[in-house]
Amino acid sequence: MSRDNVLLVEDNSDDVELMLHAFKKSRIANEIVVVRDGESAVDFLTRQGDFAGRQAGDHPALVLLDLKLPGIDGLEVLRRIRSNPETKRVPVAILTTSDDDADIVRGYDLGVNSYIRKPVDFSAFTAMVEQLGLYWLVVNVASPT
Repeated sequence: MSRDNVLLVEDNSDDVELMLHAFKKSRIANEIVVVRDGESAVDFLTRQGDFAGRQAGDHPALVLLDLKLPGIDGLEVLRRIRSNPETKRVPVAILTTSDDDADIVRGYDLGVNSYIRKPVDFSAFTAMVEQLGLYWLVVNVASPT
């Protein structure tokens, strides 16, 4: 994996398919790597478990993180990302249906770069993905380490 890829942490198969379709429709060519739970996300980013063979320092350009995940929830994944010196600068955007103010505040307190509510309408969802891709994958200058 290179810094041109996106890690999508999402347990809902319909949301995964919708996201992949929206990326394709928006002509965002970056590879999307999907993991379905918080433990797999942490393992992926820290090169443990099934991902032990990944190269050190090989992080995605962006992590799209759902909050409601089985096992380790999204906020705990975020806390672990930010507390690890190797992953603390990886851009993370929470992408969720939650509009709970406590989730928003906690996300920002833990260092999320962006908090995005998933639109229900597909055309709005596609427009959101296009803007998300344009900003995080084209315009934003990522930390070199």
